[in-house]
Amino acid sequence: MKKEKNIWSKYGKKFSKNSFFSLISKRYSTIGSKTVYTGLLLYFAFRRDETPTWAKNIILGTLGYLISPIDGIPDLTPVLGYTDDIGILSFGLVTIASYVNDEVRTKAKSKLTNWFPRLDQGSLHEIDQKI
Repeated sequence: MKKEKNIWSKYGKKFSKNSFFSLISKRYSTIGSKTVYTGLLLYFAFRRDETPTWAKNIILGTLGYLISPIDGIPDLTPVLGYTDDIGILSFGLVTIASYVNDEVRTKAKSKLTNWFPRLDQGSLHEIDQKI
């Protein structure tokens, strides 16, 4: 547990709950509901005590890649800018999928619904089926 706290304290200033939620909700229209949902699944899986350190490291790297404007394909590039982010998010989610339980899914869907009340929940079902 001490090592996990070190991970969070090392990156916490750049990856706080408020800054992550703010950034991901602002990018919603650009990256879409499935990508935001995937990011939220990773975030809430990270917050679980049962998620091991190796999985939390993958989550931090994956979400860090999403929120960083500097990556393989710059996020400022229209349409193509987030394709690499989606690939990294998908890889991260599949890698830690065993730590995404019903509670994590419920929290992610709840947060997404709070931000976007008219969201079609059916579109998220595809992601749930893949993990």
